[in-house]
Amino acid sequence: MSEENHVTSLCCASCGITAVDDVKLKEYATCDLMKYCSDECQKNHESQHEEDCKKRAAELRDELLFKQPESRHDGDCPICMLPMPLDISKSTMMACCSKVICNGCNHANNIREWEEKLKFKCPFCRKPVPTKNEPDEMMMKRVEANDPAAMRQWGRYQYDKGDYSSAFEYFTKAAALGHVNALGHVDAHGELADLYHNGRGVEQ
Repeated sequence: MSEENHVTSLCCASCGITAVDDVKLKEYATCDLMKYCSDECQKNHESQHEEDCKKRAAELRDELLFKQPESRHDGDCPICMLPMPLDISKSTMMACCSKVICNGCNHANNIREWEEKLKFKCPFCRKPVPTKNEPDEMMMKRVEANDPAAMRQWGRYQYDKGDYSSAFEYFTKAAALGHVNALGHVDAHGELADLYHNGRGVEQ
């Protein structure tokens, strides 16, 4: 804070009266640069304060707009580095590299490729978008490379098919490799807890 602004924060910017027990200063609503003892003082000082006020108000709007939220347990999108959205439908796991990308980055990449008439590729690893039968093959390659996110996802595929023994195997490996989350769902440890709780593939 500049010396001038520090002074105006201690006294009325218009009449100069200092804040004491019986005098309460009110901060100007649009910005945080000036304080006034009354509405009349604020009105009288508006013309002198208008330019600085507009500039500071714009700065405050930018600070609010571009303020980075605290990171979530799901981590950040590896492209824009913003926290992953709470809504799991707003992020996508790429089969080629097992990276979870926010839909904003995925959409921006699709628009760029469409406008430049490029072949569609993964926004992270830049590999071509898999055809109909390729996603499972790519996922298995990631599983074979001991990718914990891919193992958890493959275990979920087995779970959805009713193959709980295989699901248990992949969830266990993913947990051992330190898997935390994928697509905002519970982590591999949570998946294992569900299997034990319901006695699916293991003793209850």
